[in-house]
Amino acid sequence: MVLEIKKQEKESSQNLVRRFSKRMKLSGILLRARKKRFHEREKSHQMKKKSALRREELRKEYEKLQKLGKIEETRRSYRR
Repeated sequence: MVLEIKKQEKESSQNLVRRFSKRMKLSGILLRARKKRFHEREKSHQMKKKSALRREELRKEYEKLQKLGKIEETRRSYRR
């Protein structure tokens, strides 16, 4: 999508920039560009499974260390 703004008679450059910015926001060009730039691919089934297993192992290890008294229990829970 091409956005074209032409300077009107007796229009200051500040007004031109302001008008251009407003048209850019309303057109949605910036929004689409940001979505495309920061788009992340969805994790594959295998990667989800792998990370879930790793989290489970870390949780068990943490609980084990807590029982041994090597890690003090905090008020705030690490699970949500």
